[in-house]
Amino acid sequence: MISLLISFAVLLVGYLIYSRVAEKIFAPDGRKTPAIAIHDGVDCVPMKPWKAFLVQLLNIAGTGPIFGALMGAVFGPVVFLWIVFGSILGGAVHDYMSGMISSRHNGASIAELSGTYLGKAAKWVMRIFSVVLLVLCGTVFVTSPAGLLDKLTPDWMNGTFWAVVILVYYLLATLLPIDQLIGKLYPVFGVLLIVMAAAVMGGILFSGGKFTIPEISLRNLHPEGVPVWPYMFITVACGAISGFHATQSPMIAKCIRSEKEGRAIFYGAMISESVIALAWAAAGVAFYGTTGLLNEALANGASNVVYEISTSVLGVVGGALAVAGVIVCPITSGDTAFRSARLILAEVFHLEQKSIRNRLLLTIPLLAVGGLLTWFAIVNDNGFQTIWRYFSWSNQTLAMIALWVSTAYLLKKGKYRFGSLLTAFPAAFMTAVSLTYILMAKEGLQLDQTVSYAVGAGAAVILFALYAAILLQRKQRSRSRANRSN
Repeated sequence: MISLLISFAVLLVGYLIYSRVAEKIFAPDGRKTPAIAIHDGVDCVPMKPWKAFLVQLLNIAGTGPIFGALMGAVFGPVVFLWIVFGSILGGAVHDYMSGMISSRHNGASIAELSGTYLGKAAKWVMRIFSVVLLVLCGTVFVTSPAGLLDKLTPDWMNGTFWAVVILVYYLLATLLPIDQLIGKLYPVFGVLLIVMAAAVMGGILFSGGKFTIPEISLRNLHPEGVPVWPYMFITVACGAISGFHATQSPMIAKCIRSEKEGRAIFYGAMISESVIALAWAAAGVAFYGTTGLLNEALANGASNVVYEISTSVLGVVGGALAVAGVIVCPITSGDTAFRSARLILAEVFHLEQKSIRNRLLLTIPLLAVGGLLTWFAIVNDNGFQTIWRYFSWSNQTLAMIALWVSTAYLLKKGKYRFGSLLTAFPAAFMTAVSLTYILMAKEGLQLDQTVSYAVGAGAAVILFALYAAILLQRKQRSRSRANRSN
């Protein structure tokens, strides 16, 4: 338990110190944000900071910091280290830079920013990659709450019934101006999400010795011997670092009133999500006692695990609160996933979004694809797990690209020393994670582990060396220009 309390404290210190480092490097100023400069009443709408924070938290949270953290806990308490340091050094930096760079480009998506800083080819790759990720994300965030609602309601309200209800809600949330539905409901749901995680953690900590939270260890405790590298780093995405957030941050970048609000909203929301992930990871390993029992429980569905932990630890009333939070949480990320996909397609086809007709032209096909994938997940026994694995890998690959985009931005802005290392180091790290996984995983090429490790590490070293060469070259050019001007 001491390790867990220290982990919470490190997250707090990380926010207080490292977020200011990121802010200083980005250097926010007094320029007008999209909410002020291009106010359109639909997507670019000013929000109060506290509301923008809660909306951002709900946008990025979903089932990721809950289901992902529980699945990551199967590796043992080593997962605490990844959640804490992955968030402070990678995830929160990723979210802050994605949001702030987008704000300086009129709320442009990560796909458009990729084109600006990495070239036209990267823009088209990211357009396709982002939309695929968002549809997968929306599907994950339909099937998981529908599965849990299926268990809590009469037989005629089965998973298919709830999936349809959720998709209808997604249609409204994707079409309506952001301040009419999302802006009104999300602050309430954000508070529910925080209270739910705190209640579950409190029930574990103050159980009178019934549950024991193990101390941090570097041992791999996965009962099936699945290696920590890179599987744990893919499994726990949203609680540590997640490319999905790069698709969500531009949405709130359209709503912040000042660049100086960005640190608390973007960096702060990611740290808050990590607190939630840490709470659920600890609850998983403490409640079941061994990673083997946790793994067996997860085989019956992550929704079942959440339901069992919540009702057992908190009783009927507390359990109902926790389960409600787990239902609301993914739904409030799924709707913004489809909304973000709509905005990316609007950029591709140059369709203004004030018109309800234009919004319908993009939204209906997206939800139709999401509905088909949801049907696949419901009728197939391993459908959800299959979609989750592809979603997780796509998630981390997008995070890698977003961090390289941020690095290119900082280089262009003349951050030739520590500044660009802020994003270059985690970008190289995520390059190794993402490539190694797809080379060796059964969803990928299924190559030999040693070969996969070598290729993944080699790719990270090559890209970091290329970054270092560009850094040195631009630094020398900057010095030459300074000398000529003198």
